[in-house]
Amino acid sequence: MKAFTVAIFLLLFMHQTVAANGRSDQTTVIKTLGANILLPCWNTAINVTPSFTGWMKNGQFIIGRNHSIILTPSSEGHLTIQYNQSLYINGLALSDEGTYLCDSLPHDNKTQTSLTLRIVSGPENGITDIHPATTLSNGTLVVHRGSTVLFNCSSWSYPSQSLSWGFQGVASSNDSLTAGSGSWLDFRIEDIQPTAQGNYSCRAQNSVSKKAVDWSRELLVYYSPEKQPECQWKVWKNLSHVQFNCSWFGGYPSPTLLWGEKHQEPARQGNQVAGQLMESEVTDSLVVNLNRSLLFDGQTLKCDGHHPMISAEDEKFCSFTLKSPYPEGEPLVTALEGTNITLTCTESSSRPPALTTWQRTAQQEDVVPSPKYVLSEQGPTFTLTIVNVAKQDEGLYFCRSENPLMVRELEIYLTVTTSSQYTGAIIGIFLALLVVGSGIVIAKTIYSSRDRICLGNGCERMEEERGDVLSLVESDEEEVFHQAVPRLPPLPLTNGHNTTLVQIHRISSNDHEDEEIVEHPLQLETTDMEELVTF
Repeated sequence: MKAFTVAIFLLLFMHQTVAANGRSDQTTVIKTLGANILLPCWNTAINVTPSFTGWMKNGQFIIGRNHSIILTPSSEGHLTIQYNQSLYINGLALSDEGTYLCDSLPHDNKTQTSLTLRIVSGPENGITDIHPATTLSNGTLVVHRGSTVLFNCSSWSYPSQSLSWGFQGVASSNDSLTAGSGSWLDFRIEDIQPTAQGNYSCRAQNSVSKKAVDWSRELLVYYSPEKQPECQWKVWKNLSHVQFNCSWFGGYPSPTLLWGEKHQEPARQGNQVAGQLMESEVTDSLVVNLNRSLLFDGQTLKCDGHHPMISAEDEKFCSFTLKSPYPEGEPLVTALEGTNITLTCTESSSRPPALTTWQRTAQQEDVVPSPKYVLSEQGPTFTLTIVNVAKQDEGLYFCRSENPLMVRELEIYLTVTTSSQYTGAIIGIFLALLVVGSGIVIAKTIYSSRDRICLGNGCERMEEERGDVLSLVESDEEEVFHQAVPRLPPLPLTNGHNTTLVQIHRISSNDHEDEEIVEHPLQLETTDMEELVTF
């Protein structure tokens, strides 16, 4: 023990002497925390086997060796002096960091070399936090378009580190967003848009070892289409087949589209209930092909759209109700030979829109456009103009409308007449008008001369019906009215005597006076008329 103490003091003395008179070199060694390291001893005399070797850290003796005896105050196994005087450190700890010096007996007095051991660790335990976001099953993060998103990155590194955020989008290279030092680094994006969709990475780099570690997260920006799904149809050349297409563009990711049949629930009219599901797929456009056997008049087809950014209560769909064609027009048409005639047919109710054509004769031959037959279409109205109509153009014409539901036809019968037929009709109408006019003139003439035509008892009856009566009035003023009263000719004999009418009075038609007149008719014998009749 006494020899060991003497050796320690001797080494310290030699160290001080070399430091004062010789040259001192320093080497830096960087090692990771927890690793093993072997520090060489350069202060040993060349070709001389040292009798004693000692190691100091930061000027403090930590371990020595005298031949095969290892003397150390440290824990067993952590520090070991090898046979070549090197110091072996097992499992570096932060406390092992410092400046190491080796010396031995005998030693080289000219140079003394020290080693500075620096312990580094990390970056490790990196954490990237992006919120608010939804995590998918594969770890991808999802945020809503227009929201504010916070980005945070943290890491541990010894002795220090630098942090940085980078972004790599679909159409851009790796762009640096922000950088700093410390244990964490954050930033935010307000009103995030689809252009911010991509990979976000946080890089941590040890400031001593320059070791760098990256942590990356994929971020998706979801947004739903702004409009409703759109339903369309395409009719093939064979009208018994039709293609229905449902498209819903403008969202990310692609929505789920479902083609189905809807019908009215009998128990509660007006309520739509689900029918047969035709097809479903995650896509922006879904096509379904159907034939006539699966379609019927009044059938409602509906396309439902579902998107992750839209709640189930907020239903998005498009639909339409199938309708069979129904051509309308005048079934009977008459044309004058040598003129032009236009047959008109209107069809606007069908869905999908019907294909409307013209046919003629009972064999329903297709009407081909020509100088004779001019076909035109304006909206829902279809016309067939026959130029210079002849007798052979008379007959049946068909306005034929067909869509994937069914075929319907409007029959139009064309009658062609000649000019002679029209002449006879005009003459007949003229004669009829002439006869009617003559009758009216004769009747009017008779009515205006009715007072001259009435004779005998007929006039008496007419006067009675009109309320005219005969009355005999006595008056003392005979001479006054004698000249004013005309003399009437005698009437035919009544009961063998001649009678004459004396005076006519218009009496108001009341029941009492009528009865008196009826009960007391006035007739005078003509024996002495001038003496009896006075006024």
